[in-house]
Amino acid sequence: MVSVIIVAAGNSSRMEGIKKQFLKIGGVPVVIRSVTKFQQIDEVCETIIVVGKEDIPYAEQLVQQYKLKNTVVTQGGDSRQQSVLSGLSCCNSKSDLVAIHDAARPFVQIEEIQQVIQIAKKYGAATLGAPVKDTIKIVEDGIIQFTPPRSSLYLTQTPQVFQMELYKKAVEKAQQNQWDFTDDCQLIEQYGFPVHIVTASYANIKITTPEDIVLAESFAKGEEQCE
Repeated sequence: MVSVIIVAAGNSSRMEGIKKQFLKIGGVPVVIRSVTKFQQIDEVCETIIVVGKEDIPYAEQLVQQYKLKNTVVTQGGDSRQQSVLSGLSCCNSKSDLVAIHDAARPFVQIEEIQQVIQIAKKYGAATLGAPVKDTIKIVEDGIIQFTPPRSSLYLTQTPQVFQMELYKKAVEKAQQNQWDFTDDCQLIEQYGFPVHIVTASYANIKITTPEDIVLAESFAKGEEQCE
């Protein structure tokens, strides 16, 4: 059994005030596109959508409108980690795995979700990620300090899937040490547990800035043609 936490509580500061999680792409809200991908997977038993307090009524309306099964809406926190913890508190106690996904990644492939779940089931922790295309520089005070080998660099994506008990233990340690991470893999890494990466497609973009909308509309048309 897999519980899915969809993180949709961001303030969209880089989207010029537009709440990207509710933006309609191809006529469908981004958060709905994300949720429906997971609802097509047999292992998923429930979905928890985490939103800001002011967005709860609208999110609940969308759940009803799109007839999302086994889906609840809960209030997020002041940071990503706190929002995930809010979703975690709503998870079924019998779930073996928890999958955490950015609402703003609506074009994740179902096959890739399944692959990450299988790897997490086997090893305990897994994430989607794509090899970087560009050469990356480590910079301090405007000066290049180091060029890491590109072959070892990945763009971390979501979903990130973990054994439920492992994640809870990592969270407990984080609270004891007052750690607050923007990435759940980093939480598990800091706990001292290895995270496996599953190579993902470059279509699994995170809609972050207005420029991403044009690309998202193109991906949406592509998905419609494949249906």
